[in-house]
Amino acid sequence: MTIEPQYFEARDGVRLAWRETGEGRPLLLLHGLFSSGEVNWIKFGTAARVASDGYRVIMPDLRVHGSSDAPHEEEYYPSDVLVRDLEDLVAHLGLTDFDLGGFSLGARTSVRAVVAGMKPRRLILGGMGLAGLAGWQRRGQFFKRVIAEYETAKRGDDTWLSTQFMKTMKVDRIAAGHLLDSFTDTAPEMLVAITMPTLVVCGADDQDNGSAPELVAALADARLATIPGTHMSSVTQPELGEAIAAFLAA
Repeated sequence: MTIEPQYFEARDGVRLAWRETGEGRPLLLLHGLFSSGEVNWIKFGTAARVASDGYRVIMPDLRVHGSSDAPHEEEYYPSDVLVRDLEDLVAHLGLTDFDLGGFSLGARTSVRAVVAGMKPRRLILGGMGLAGLAGWQRRGQFFKRVIAEYETAKRGDDTWLSTQFMKTMKVDRIAAGHLLDSFTDTAPEMLVAITMPTLVVCGADDQDNGSAPELVAALADARLATIPGTHMSSVTQPELGEAIAAFLAA
């Protein structure tokens, strides 16, 4: 299924893209780092599965990703810029009652948005554990190495798969480096802002962002769904769409 992008301008004039499918209650889904709405949600059928239950699935390409612009100037990457972009998309679409979710970076951005005051009715956090929210600096240093070793990483290196994914996705390294610097940690005490029903869905072999059960335990109203796969492979599994659909139907 191919879905053509639509575009809007963020508050700083940067052109950002989103795709959508289905009709009904709005569900915003944010993709992971170096991915896109198309690869994360459309390619492997997750969006179609959720849309079939009567949802309007809205999938932005985050700044620097997919069909969205990737400016090189540092001024376009203030702290939590992805939260601002999400707020701007919600305003552009006129959404007032919606659900929100994301995978990995998308989950982290969703949490940051709720901490900043966004109030989705339900929240979906994929590929995320407690340490992934509070300990971004460690993960951030890894991705800085991915960018630095873009041309030199060899098969077997810990950065190899990520550098290959960056190349496949044609990610702009300069813009990506600035974007990494805009990410901030979410301390466990900040999670009191998350009062809505929350699904934490994570691959059985995914420990990239820490412990998903620990994240569930730290939230007021959360449930855990474990699906097959690692951090890289779990987004390709049909179980991801099934878990999201089941949560939304509950």
